[in-house]
Amino acid sequence: MSIELFEFTSVHTTSKLVDFEGEQVLQVIKSEKIMEFDENTYCKVVDSSFHNGIIEVKVLSRLLPDAPDFARGFIGIAFRISEDDSSFESFYIRPTNGRVNDPIRKNRGTQYFSYPDYTFEYFRDRGITAFESSADIGLDEWITLKAVIEDQTATFYVNGGDIPTLVVDNLILGAKTSGSIGLFVDIGTQGFFKDLKITSYD
Repeated sequence: MSIELFEFTSVHTTSKLVDFEGEQVLQVIKSEKIMEFDENTYCKVVDSSFHNGIIEVKVLSRLLPDAPDFARGFIGIAFRISEDDSSFESFYIRPTNGRVNDPIRKNRGTQYFSYPDYTFEYFRDRGITAFESSADIGLDEWITLKAVIEDQTATFYVNGGDIPTLVVDNLILGAKTSGSIGLFVDIGTQGFFKDLKITSYD
């Protein structure tokens, strides 16, 4: 569905519709919490109460001119966002990791985290690798993300593959949580989104 048909609220970001090679897409950039990782920095879909279902969107990321060396083009989705933006689940990608030769970085191409406490840093500090995976992705290219959410299980797909890129069997906020959907960006990312589709099961 065209991104123009949705209404959004920016949370610690700036967002606007822009012309991108002849089509209208949504640009999202962090405006606050600039150097803080895995924060509530997204553009939230208005009236998008979501529990179980499918979220699909095409994303493209570029690095901002002032992006730090550790920027990876972080871009993705947030879901089951609480009304006050104090908690949510998220799946995002790191496009600069997609095709590197370093196997450790390559296996960190995608990330699940749960805000506020279970960030990538929490997992890394404890040697937990189950919430990251590799993906054949890069900067400045349209990448299709698909999230299938059923109670406490989330299955994530990248670029239309039949095999999941990442499966999370124990969503940290639990099986009964519901909330809004957001388009997520992180440090140093100029993010673009289009073709958003939301299918709710309940």
